[in-house]
Amino acid sequence: MISETDIRSYAENGFLVVQNVLSAQEVAALRAVTDEFIARSREVSSHDAVYDLEPGHSAAEPRVRRIKTPHLQHEVYDGIARHPRILEILRKLVSPAIRFDTSKLNVKAANYGAAVEWHQDWAFYPHTNDDLAAVGVMMDDCEVENGPLLCIPGSHRGPVLDHHSDGEFCGAIDPSESDIDFGAAVPLTGPAGSVSIHHVRTIHGSATNVSSKPRRLLLFQYRAADAWPLVGSQQPSWQEWQALMLCGDDPSVTPRSTAVPVRLPLPPSRHQGSIYENQRTLKNAYFTRSKAAV
Repeated sequence: MISETDIRSYAENGFLVVQNVLSAQEVAALRAVTDEFIARSREVSSHDAVYDLEPGHSAAEPRVRRIKTPHLQHEVYDGIARHPRILEILRKLVSPAIRFDTSKLNVKAANYGAAVEWHQDWAFYPHTNDDLAAVGVMMDDCEVENGPLLCIPGSHRGPVLDHHSDGEFCGAIDPSESDIDFGAAVPLTGPAGSVSIHHVRTIHGSATNVSSKPRRLLLFQYRAADAWPLVGSQQPSWQEWQALMLCGDDPSVTPRSTAVPVRLPLPPSRHQGSIYENQRTLKNAYFTRSKAAV
């Protein structure tokens, strides 16, 4: 699925896009299931264990911002999390032995899909080593106009930045207090069926979808089998932890610790829930004040 050049590019930049990973039939199945979930959201009036809702959501006009842990909600999502082509890519970029973490489906509907402020995933769930990555499955053609993921090249090799506001974790970087060149961000675009992969320390975000096209991105988080969570992750039972192994040899009770920078997501955000809720306390939101990033 990927070449040595792709592997070097990922190591240098901290992200990669691979086209034609999913078939047209697999994409169609994902869309159909997602449409069913959006239709059922008409029965929901506030955030719950399945839905994170956009402001203005109603039964007449359903507006879903995120479907939470989709791999637990439907077998189609769960099957894609274990897709052999995705695992083949991860074995080359992350580790020969891969353990699953969790999932989410960010639903950027046409004309209003919400932005996600700049952040590093590592700030939310530091582990004993940073061989972790997120895979984004593009359910729609992902273009610059409909709010793609934006990544800062090489940022995964830099520091872990502050994701706090007024002393509390908010899951976002204050753009006024960093020297990041946001203009250097690369949009991760591709046709439906493509996947993006970004390193857990890569600085990334995404703008509001102001186009007439949807941008539904199914995100799966993976880690090397010997990367163990420090904080910020719900600790599963031993049986559940073992069941998360997807491929390769399980190192059992021997985590691998490396000298990587860590900041803890504590004290916790006053707005618990999805990243959208966490980021509500960020005082200097980037994507609401700047169009340059898109």
